[in-house]
Amino acid sequence: MHHARTGLILAYHGCDKSVADKLISSNGNLKPSSNDYDWLGHGVYFWENSHSRALDYAKELKKKPKPSIKNPAVIGAVIDLGHCLNLLDFENLKLVKQAHTYLEQMASVSHSVLPTNKMGSDLLLRNLDCAVIETLHELRDKSDLQNFDSVRGLFSEGTVLYPNAGFRSKDHIQLCIRNLNCIKGFFHPRKHNNRFSPI
Repeated sequence: MHHARTGLILAYHGCDKSVADKLISSNGNLKPSSNDYDWLGHGVYFWENSHSRALDYAKELKKKPKPSIKNPAVIGAVIDLGHCLNLLDFENLKLVKQAHTYLEQMASVSHSVLPTNKMGSDLLLRNLDCAVIETLHELRDKSDLQNFDSVRGLFSEGTVLYPNAGFRSKDHIQLCIRNLNCIKGFFHPRKHNNRFSPI
């Protein structure tokens, strides 16, 4: 009851300009991700309140050997998180821990190995975290508990800002939208007007 997040939020998705334009012109939707290494499980990903990080990510994808993006752009979204698995909330972290315990038990019974998070200090491939969160969703579904519409998590990423810092260059809050009805609308972010003070 006391950990519900209310109100609409702004979020941003890095993509190719053609995708952003098509979303606006056709009233379409983004395709949910279903990779085994998705940080917050399967769904549509956004950066919460960080247009600049979304654009930076799109530019990073353009530099890949086989780029999925030719013209980096950002699409904005107005989102209602609905029933959110907010991983900045103590009670929800307990649910994730319970899902991991269950996954461990099932792996022991079937003599299988749990997936691992890997790829550098940032753990860019979150196979274990993805499996745990997807297990949590499955367990709730089997128990007829209310499904989570979205997942929200804080990630520490990038290089430390200064020696012994607790902050990194790409720290962010990431959103994974499972219920596409949470996305109330898309918009092209406006450019900053230098005639006025920033807000």
